[in-house]
Amino acid sequence: MVPFEQAAIKVEKEREFEALKSAITRAFAPEAVEKYLKGVAKAGLRIRDFDGVLAQRVLDRVEPALARSGENAQSLYAAITLSDQALMKEFYLSKIEEVRSELRAKFHKLYQYY
Repeated sequence: MVPFEQAAIKVEKEREFEALKSAITRAFAPEAVEKYLKGVAKAGLRIRDFDGVLAQRVLDRVEPALARSGENAQSLYAAITLSDQALMKEFYLSKIEEVRSELRAKFHKLYQYY
């Protein structure tokens, strides 16, 4: 059986896509992820609620480089195409699964499905 491989989809708005992807990557960096998880918890959201994270500006509050750029995560996300948005959500969901198991246990309520 051949393993699943994601089809390569060309990103149309590369600058906005990369800026948002970089902000997410920095938020999930080992030295920053606990602060990000606390921000999600404080906003009363589930970790998989990417639209809620954007609307509540959680990334903006925990990611200083994004704030310094004068842009915000929600406007960057709105600026990219629908296919780019789908890729971004997939990237975000992959990053939340990479969080260390100790932190996932500590913030277990964020990871619950209900």
